[in-house]
Amino acid sequence: MSAKEFKDRLSELTILDIRTPYEIEEWDLGGIQIPLDELLLNLKMIESLKTQEIVIICHTGLQSEIARKILEKRGFEHLKNLEGGLAALLVL
Repeated sequence: MSAKEFKDRLSELTILDIRTPYEIEEWDLGGIQIPLDELLLNLKMIESLKTQEIVIICHTGLQSEIARKILEKRGFEHLKNLEGGLAALLVL
C-alpha cells in the first residue's frame, strides 16, 4: 500500500505496528502493537482478523514485509505492507 493511500484511508484501516515499544513512543499511530520478534508468540491476539484487511507498518517497510510473509503463511488473507514504511509518510 502506498503512503498516500495509507494516509487517505488511515481512519478505516486495521493497523499492525511491529516496531519496538521504544520506536512506537516516538510516533504512535495506534492500532495493534506487536514487535516483530514477538509476533509468532502473540498470534492469538490477531487470530480473529485472519479475513480482514490488515496494514502492517514499521519504520522503513522492510520488517513489515517480513511480518506480512509470516502471517500469510499462517492463513491471513488480506495483508498489506506500507511501502517505504513510516519514513515514506514524512515525504508526503
